Amino acid sequence: MWFKNLPGRIVAPNITSDPETGAGTWTDDQLARAIREGIGHDGRALFPMMPYQSLRHMSDEDLASLVVYIRSLPPVRNLLPKTEIIFPVEYLTRGVPQPITEPVSSPDRSDRLKWGEYVITIASCDECHTPQDRGAPKPGLDYSGGFTLDGPWGTVASSNITPDATGISYYDEALFIQAMRAGYVKARKLNSIMPFGEFGGLTDDDLKAMFAYVRTLKPVKHRVDNSLPPTYCKLCQLKHGAGDQN
Repeated sequence: MWFKNLPGRIVAPNITSDPETGAGTWTDDQLARAIREGIGHDGRALFPMMPYQSLRHMSDEDLASLVVYIRSLPPVRNLLPKTEIIFPVEYLTRGVPQPITEPVSSPDRSDRLKWGEYVITIASCDECHTPQDRGAPKPGLDYSGGFTLDGPWGTVASSNITPDATGISYYDEALFIQAMRAGYVKARKLNSIMPFGEFGGLTDDDLKAMFAYVRTLKPVKHRVDNSLPPTYCKLCQLKHGAGDQN
């Protein structure tokens, strides 16, 4: 993984059906545990960059569909090095995975807010849009942006997507769909770290449900502006554009 400041070497595994270098010999249960519980096929705890803490809310039915799809991927021989996490993070990571002991059902799609919450949750939107301290979300700043992402795309802070005036209160449903599907907010192009290429495959109903749920989030006054140089923000204790205006 190309993110900076990772605690060691984090390698996303080959999950194609190749039996030697991929997931061809993994059982369905091993795939399912990795996706929702954070336990690898070899019994190790996965580094939580793999968003299993969000995916644990994925329904049993959707999980089964996901495993069936992964099984359909053509085999690709790609031998990769193992993940190596430095001490003491390696030991701290072991306490993150939690077992799922009860069935997980899917919400009723006709309940737009519940469905929107479900999609937002398993899409792990909070992973980027909530500022963090050592991997833990900062209390009271849910979805308010400011988390800095460094990589080939440059350095960018996530946006405040709460319905506050400093967030996306000016979005209507059509603008939200345009941003999620095309990566544009009117004429402004979003940074490529925003996965609009993947979200573009969501249905109109899914995107409308997501927007409906986002509108119910608690408004958080937290200005983030990537057109400005990073400055210290006393609210989130991070550096991002417009940080000195909070």
